[in-house]
Amino acid sequence: MDSQIRRLIAILFFSAASLSTTAAQDASKPNIILIMADDVGYECFSAYGSKEFSTPRLDALAAGGMRFDQCHSTPLCTPSRVNLMTGKSNVFNYVDFGVFPKGEPTFANYFKDQGYVTAVAGKWQLMTPNDGTSPEEAGFDRHCVWNIPGTERSRYWKPSLMHDGEVVNYGENDYGSTIIADYLIDFIKTNQSEPFLAYYPMNLPHNPFDPTPRSKDRQSKDAKQNFIDMVAYMDHCVGRIEDTLSELGLRENTLMIFTADNGTNSKLKIDFFGDELNGGKGFTHDHGTKVPLIMNFPGRIEPGQVSEDLTCFSDIFPTIVEAAGLPPKEISEGDGWSFWPQCLGRDGKQREWIYGYYFPRPFSQKFDMMYSHWEVAWARDKRYKLYRDGRFFDVIDDVREMNVLGDVEELRAVRERLQSALDSYPEKGAKIDYERVTGKRKNP
Repeated sequence: MDSQIRRLIAILFFSAASLSTTAAQDASKPNIILIMADDVGYECFSAYGSKEFSTPRLDALAAGGMRFDQCHSTPLCTPSRVNLMTGKSNVFNYVDFGVFPKGEPTFANYFKDQGYVTAVAGKWQLMTPNDGTSPEEAGFDRHCVWNIPGTERSRYWKPSLMHDGEVVNYGENDYGSTIIADYLIDFIKTNQSEPFLAYYPMNLPHNPFDPTPRSKDRQSKDAKQNFIDMVAYMDHCVGRIEDTLSELGLRENTLMIFTADNGTNSKLKIDFFGDELNGGKGFTHDHGTKVPLIMNFPGRIEPGQVSEDLTCFSDIFPTIVEAAGLPPKEISEGDGWSFWPQCLGRDGKQREWIYGYYFPRPFSQKFDMMYSHWEVAWARDKRYKLYRDGRFFDVIDDVREMNVLGDVEELRAVRERLQSALDSYPEKGAKIDYERVTGKRKNP
């Protein structure tokens, strides 16, 4: 055989072997689906003990995986999203409501760099006509989003959605949450042969509280009943995503994560396990920050696990990186760490405390106790919480933080530990233009 032909055959053989190895490596990478509901606290899930709401698909995910009972977010949408996507507390990078800081790397940027196909579908709320970051800049190959410039119409019936850079206005009988789920299902089907990361920041069940396609009364004006129906439809959409994975044979190689951005809308009265109270959205107490967190990965996460470990949104970025078997990501000023070992039944690195920072609308000209109050920071363990201004609470006996604890001798060590935690963070937000802020508002 001619030597040139032999060399060509050898090149083709080794090229094919290399391609086969690469394909095998890609196939070994797990898919990641990160789902975040909008404005629904832990008290609205039957997996967490609710008798008022029914969430059977999420119950099944929790029963088949791991439920975290001490996960905390920031109590409002944009701050939580910035925290989640960057793996760092808002004190380091928060700019303003509705804005994702330009140039901040996200988990999607990293997964894309590691060979993943990426998509986001749902509520964006990270870009204004003058500032912020687009889905493409945030690392997403594909997107179908609402609350981005050009989508001024409803999120639900007769919606307006941005499909891969093009605004699509739908008809009166079209429901935004259905279209978003359809988009993700199509993305999964289209990319089933490649490792993918799908970020699903749901638009449900944020107000307005309208009936859903599965509501018994499509003309209902009962906000509470409609909200219950919206939570049920949210659960239904999660089930559709999981069913698609199962039909395609992808379920065993997919980590599904479910959480929520903050507590329930404060205009709704909810059954908090025997006490009827207003939802906690916007407030920094537990009913505003405590959110569900469910991790499900068949064959990797043993079913029926419940964790009481403290977790926060800064932890999710490093956790999904470790779960995917990717090289650890160095996050500048990142203050999260992976809880993936806990998912595998190990002790892992456990938090003694978590930190929170909340300054949602720095440039608002009004003041209230929910969305437009002055900068606030806190550190907390499972029972006690210390604010930077010195307020100290027992969040078990006083979940709504009505009674400030004084200088109690037996709690002095706890208070000192939480103060040390606070002192390890900047006193003020690193990205806030305080000259502009103080020109419009005074610190109350």
